[in-house]
Parts: sequence; structure tokens; C-alpha cells
Amino acid sequence: MTAQELADLRLDGFPSTKRGVQKLIDRDGWAASGLARRREGREGGGGLEYHIDLLPLAQRLAYAGTFVRIEREDFVTETDVSLSPVERSARDARLIVLKVAERFRAQSGMGATSADHLFSQLYEAGQVPVPEWVKEQVKRVSLRTLARWRQEMRRDINRLAFDPSNARKGTGVLDRAEGGRLRSYCLALYASNQFLSAKHIRNAALAEFGQSVLVDGARGQARVPMPPLRTFQNALKGWKDSHRNELMRLTDPDAYKSKVRFSATGATRAERFNELWQIDASPSDVMTKEGRRNLYMLTEIYSRSVLLFFTETPRAAAVGMMVRKGILTWGVPETIKTDNGSDFKATATRRLMDALGIVQDFSAAYSPEQKGAVERVIGTFQRDCAATLPGFIGHSVADRKVIEARKAFSARLGTDDDVLFQVDLTGAELQAEADRWAALQYAHTPHEALKRKTPFQVASAWQGSIRAISDPASLDVLLAPVAGKDGLRRVTKQGVKVDRDYYVPFGVLPGREVFCRRDPEDLGRLWLFEPDGETYLGEAICPSLSGADPVETIARARAMQKALEEAALADIRREKRKITPRTVMDAQRAAYQHNASVLAFPQTRESHATAKIEAAAAVRKKATGPKPLSDREAAVMESLKAAPAPQPAQVHQISDLETPDARYRRALQFEQRIASGVALPERDALWLTSYQAGPEYRAHKLLSQHGASRKRVPPAS
Repeated sequence: MTAQELADLRLDGFPSTKRGVQKLIDRDGWAASGLARRREGREGGGGLEYHIDLLPLAQRLAYAGTFVRIEREDFVTETDVSLSPVERSARDARLIVLKVAERFRAQSGMGATSADHLFSQLYEAGQVPVPEWVKEQVKRVSLRTLARWRQEMRRDINRLAFDPSNARKGTGVLDRAEGGRLRSYCLALYASNQFLSAKHIRNAALAEFGQSVLVDGARGQARVPMPPLRTFQNALKGWKDSHRNELMRLTDPDAYKSKVRFSATGATRAERFNELWQIDASPSDVMTKEGRRNLYMLTEIYSRSVLLFFTETPRAAAVGMMVRKGILTWGVPETIKTDNGSDFKATATRRLMDALGIVQDFSAAYSPEQKGAVERVIGTFQRDCAATLPGFIGHSVADRKVIEARKAFSARLGTDDDVLFQVDLTGAELQAEADRWAALQYAHTPHEALKRKTPFQVASAWQGSIRAISDPASLDVLLAPVAGKDGLRRVTKQGVKVDRDYYVPFGVLPGREVFCRRDPEDLGRLWLFEPDGETYLGEAICPSLSGADPVETIARARAMQKALEEAALADIRREKRKITPRTVMDAQRAAYQHNASVLAFPQTRESHATAKIEAAAAVRKKATGPKPLSDREAAVMESLKAAPAPQPAQVHQISDLETPDARYRRALQFEQRIASGVALPERDALWLTSYQAGPEYRAHKLLSQHGASRKRVPPAS
């Protein structure tokens, strides 16, 4: 600005005339300071103009303060739940300062560096009228600070957030000692026993690491004394807060699953009515005159409709009655989701599901979230309905103590639970009240999973088909109790034995295995089925339990047995007449005739002899030696010796009657003759040629080449 413009500002403590300003300029040597320049826009001069920094600090700040403006929009900030309140306050304060600084630069017309430098001086002097909470968060501002904040804001506005406690987090001795192992060791001690105090943990750390620990620092590792108890107490308090989720997962897995672990909302869905049901059981929070009951809750997922059934104990029969109630109300479902309770995995329950054509889907063990819909409905009933009924005992032990505390200890000492909890309902009345709640209250309450529609509206709007059982009596048969554990029995000549009683069957013969169901209306009657339960065979009557005449019952059973056996024997007798005494013998001969042409492969035989065998052979030779000739025989022999010897006829032995060994010896004899130069007759030569080409000759030849023991072939004659 020129001297005249500076005078026109009329700043406190500064000349207000051009002459006075010029005298100050000449006295302080502004023209030679390097911050003065010739004023532009005037030819041949026009005087000098001077930079604002030549003004004394007080006047400079007073002049700059005229350009500071704070608007209402400067206080408009963004909300981010990921930031803590401290971080959010620091971010908002810095954002407000940046907005005021930007407006100051725009209105003053100075460059960024000069404007930020002057603004920082104004802020340090307290001449920027920001709220007190901003001054508490931003105590000092510099040129470099403003530049850094602008850079962080361009990347992400939340980078302006700051929490001093987080800046120091993880820098303590306990966090850095032994490469972080001391910290992990202390957390492990707490996770193993949450009742350990900081003193217990410090003593254990002393025993593990000693009186001093290694700590990483800027100059390398250094050994420092183990921190005092107060440091352990503060560190343990901070760790419990910063590692809340991890410690909860180790110390209380159920609470972790319930409160911390992410869960899907509305993940259980169905595309059609009766596509999926969920069943679960829980003790009721209402005491009845008959005692505490067990609650079975059934939820139809498509419409979120519910049904309830109360029973004395959780049994497979109760599951069957719950399914029966749902089928008669809604129809037959496609799939029922249950947990792994013994009542749901019982043979009777699975047999019922199979008979009805329902797929039973078991949730994974210890995973109640897989059937969260029915779990939540049980909680809704306990809080919304059970809490309003007489005999309510609370949802937990803590709730029960609150109810008990309504009376003084002296008043409730020895008092019966019925009086203490004001029990007034029977089991039937509790069932009726629960059915009323499900049909008139819950069914007409908007449901979030149904987009604020009610279960009654969704169920009524279904236009698709529904599988239904036309004859409820057939369902009652499937729900009838079975005999014993698995219902399987074998029919004997006395009948079917169940619980030491014999039931006489009609239409089923002894020796057959049957599946038995009891008639719920007649203890003396059994319904008999095939072992798979899919084919009805007849019934069995116990005379002692049904009141029937035993003699008449046995007579009827024998008559039916005879009729069945006669029908089966007619065909057997007709075929029996065709069988003769030689039928089986001829069949056996024909069946094994093909084995007559099978020859065994020659086997190597070795001579075996012992001293006793040789002694026995000598006795045999002596007993079977040649006998002396009689006189007549001796005379005949002498006459034969005197007569001329006749010429022997040439005889050829038939090879088919020879043994394999004899044929092979014969072949060897012919080969020896040929080797010695003697010609064989044509017939013998042809036989030898054909025999050498056969497998028998090659087999004997192979055995002889491997040194098999055989009788020596006699020399050729």
C-alpha cells in the first residue's frame, strides 16, 4: 500500500496523515528494505508502495483482522461413528480453522504463503474469533500446520481427527518389553483366569521374566527394571478395553457369539408357504399347578406364524404332537429345521418325518443362530406373554431373585413356590393362553422380516398349493407309540411278545419280523406292519388285556394260519408229485458230467522212505515171493523149454491206454534209437512227430530239464 493508503487505515498507534506516515517511512528506511516497489500503472513514477510486513506487529495484526470472517456454514461438519468423540472434536476444530483461513486468504487477496503466515500470527494473538472449544482443541497454528492439514483433508477429512491417548498407545514398557511377549503373557494369564488381580499377574511375570526386561528403544535394546504394580494396574485396565472382543472370545465364548460376532439379519428366508419350519424347545418361564412345563415352539418361516405346545418333559412324543398340530393347522411342510436334542434325533421322530415325507435338517452343534427365527420367537413369548401370567418365575436366576426379593427373607422362608410366585394356572390354561397369544396377538403384530406386514396378512395372501392330510386318523396311526425301543418284533408260535404279554396275530405267520404300533385307544391291540413300516399286515390281540376269549382267539388265529398255509402248499404239492427217487441223483450226475474230461497237470513225485517203511516192504516181498512149482507144473515147464521158440508177433501198444509217463518214456526210447542211427517204422515215426508237438511232451521235457526226479528210462532194445 502507498503512504496515503496506510494513513487512511487510521490504525491505533500509527500516523493518520500522509506526511506523518512518510516521516515514519523515511526514519525506518522502508524504501531500502527490499519490501518496497514502484507502484504500477503510472508512467514516470507514482511513488512507492510498501508490503504489509513493514508495519509494526500490532498494526499489522489489526489490519489483517479486518479480513477475518466467521460464517455459520463453518460449523457444519460430518458425522462419522467410526471416530471416537475426542477424535471427532479434534477433526471438527481443525476443519473450522481451515475454513476461516481459506476465507481470510480469499478476502485479503494475498498469496497462500503470506496469507497463512499472517493468519497464524492472528490466531496466536487471539484475534481470530473462534469458539472456546475450538481454541481448546487447536491451541497453536503455523504456516506448516495449515499446509499439512490441507493435504490431509484432500485425502480424507477423517485424517484430521486426533486423539492424544491413541498417540501414546502401545509405547509403554509393558507393551514393548521382550518384543511384546510380556504383554501377551499378561493377557494370557488374565484369559486363563479373569479373577487374577494385577498383583497376581505381576508376580507371575516376575517369575517368568525376572526382575528386569529388555525394551526396544531408539538407541537399541536396553534392560530396564520390571514396572511397578501401579503400571500393571493401568496397563491391565487399558488392555481390557482395547482387547475387549478378543478377551471375550476366550473368556466367554457364548457372550462373544451373542454380543460381538457379526450375525446376518434376515438370512433365514423361504420362497413359499410351508417350505421351511423351525422347531425348538425351552423350559417355560411360567410355573403351573402341575409344575414347570416345557415349551415347544414351531415357526413357519415364510409367514412367521407360530404355534406352541406345552409338555411335562421333552420327549419324542411331544415333538410328534407338535408336528401334528402344525400339519392340521398349516399343512405338511417340506423341511423342518431342528437342533441336535435327543428328542429331535430320536428314532421315533425320524421315523415320523420319513413316514410323512418331510426332510429333517439338523443344525450344527452349538449353533443356535442357524435357527435364529424360532429362538427369537421363544424370547418374544417369554417377555411378551409369559411375563404377564400368574406364576411367572423370571427369565433367569437374577430375575428370580428379584421376584423373591419382593418379600422379606423372614416372610419367604419356608414358603412354597406356588405361594411365592402366585401360581394360579393349570397346564391346560397355560396352553390356552399361549394359543390365544399366538393367534390373536402375535399373528397380528407387524414383523420387521415381513416388511412391517403381519404374519396373518402374509399367510392369508398365499395363493399357492398346500399339502394336506385328508384323514387325520391316519396321522394318529403314525403318531401311535411303538412297541419297545424300535417297534420290531418276531412272530413266534405264541404270538408277538410285548412287555411280557403275548399278542395273537391274525394274517401273519410265525417266523416273520414285524413292526408294531400300539392302539392308543386299546392296550390289548397291536397294528402290525412290514419292518419298514410301509405295508400294513394286520393286527394282533392280547386276550388278557382286551377281554377276549383266549380259546376263541387261538381258534381264529389257527384257522387263518391254516388258510394261508393251504394256499401256499397247493403249488408245492403239485410239483412234489413230479419228483421221483432218481430225480436228484440224475440231476447231480448231469451237473458234474463236464468234469470227466478235465485232466490234472502232471506233478513232480519224489520217493519217500524211512527205516520202518523199508522194513515193511521187506516183509511184503517175502510174503508175496514166488511159490515152488508142483510136480505137474515142473513137467510142463520142462516140455516148453524143449519145444522150439515161436516167432513173436509185432505188437504195438495203444497210446490212448498208456499213462502220460509211459508215453513219455516211449518217446525217449524212439529218440535214442534215432540218435544211434536205427530207423523207426513209419507208424512209430508219425506217432513220435505228433507227440512231440503236443503239450504233454513239452511239459515232461520242461520238468526233466529242471532236474526233476524221474525213473531212469531203460536203454533202447
